[in-house]
Amino acid sequence: MNGTDVVWALGRATIGTVVRVFAPLRVYGRERVPREGGVVLAVNHFHWLDPPVFGAASPRTVYFMAKAEAHRIAGLGQLIRAFGTFSVRRGESDREAVRMMRTVVRDGHALGLFAEGARQLSGEPGEVKAGAAMVAVQEGVPVVPAAIHGTQHWRVGNFHPVSVAWGEPMLFEGLPKNAKGYREASAAIQAEIRSLWEFLVDVHALGRPKGVLPPA
Repeated sequence: MNGTDVVWALGRATIGTVVRVFAPLRVYGRERVPREGGVVLAVNHFHWLDPPVFGAASPRTVYFMAKAEAHRIAGLGQLIRAFGTFSVRRGESDREAVRMMRTVVRDGHALGLFAEGARQLSGEPGEVKAGAAMVAVQEGVPVVPAAIHGTQHWRVGNFHPVSVAWGEPMLFEGLPKNAKGYREASAAIQAEIRSLWEFLVDVHALGRPKGVLPPA
């Protein structure tokens, strides 16, 4: 256990508890996340609440990538860095961020990426960018897709329920390590996230029953 793991343990007991109280959380398919080894967790993104929600829903310490602007906010920047979050300059080539992504999984950790690259204001999952696929293809590690539903409706004080569904690990062995391979892998990841999100929409309509398995 390293220093980041300690911070995550404290965070689950504090921030995680607050999240579960104010955004009642239910997690489906948590057992699908590998407990060891490098892995990319590719998730959709609606709201600033998503990072702590996914953190609470994950059995692993997650090394998230976040926009550089968030790291410059006094207090927030120090907090997210304590949780192992590193920065990326959006809208431009950031070789240091790419190096960090590959290093995280190469060192056997879980890399957390909001796969669309930005929040989706439509309330539905959007187009998956190439980052998650690139790391998985280059480093030969699995991608575990995940979907969140409910945060697009959550506001301070409304206690809207939130759910997360984890998919099965996806391996992309045999794909070329180039733009063509990344596009093919990204399309597959996007389809899985969409399927998981639609599962959650149906589950919410049924009152979020327990013990339901997300689609494989």
